[in-house]
Amino acid sequence: MRPEVCVGAVAVRDGSVLLVRRGHGPAAGQWSVPGGRVEWGETLAAAVVREVAEETGLEVVCDGFADWVERIGAQHHYVIADFWVSVVSDHPPEAGDDAAEARWVPLGELGDLDLTAGLGDFLIHIGVLDRLA
Repeated sequence: MRPEVCVGAVAVRDGSVLLVRRGHGPAAGQWSVPGGRVEWGETLAAAVVREVAEETGLEVVCDGFADWVERIGAQHHYVIADFWVSVVSDHPPEAGDDAAEARWVPLGELGDLDLTAGLGDFLIHIGVLDRLA
């Protein structure tokens, strides 16, 4: 197996962060930012926009690079480029594609969710706490 290039979308609005509960894969049942694999010939920014639309039904604009993470497990090796996005849709998120659930999660509720490994620390590292305050 080779590492796979993936993207993630970090959206904050009104004291909440956009999260999806994974329906499949190594993190099934856990909460994460929307995202997934980059398709052949697709730019990272285009992949972010597509993945958010597929998983949440929301339209976003890719604002810029946030940071990257690497996740390695027994059956996967993902290199994930995470981007800040602005949601331009005015309707609530609706789970689609491989997401079992999608919603805006208030910062105060993050500790109550089963987040994917390292997500909480990553959100702190990139300053989401400041953006949500």
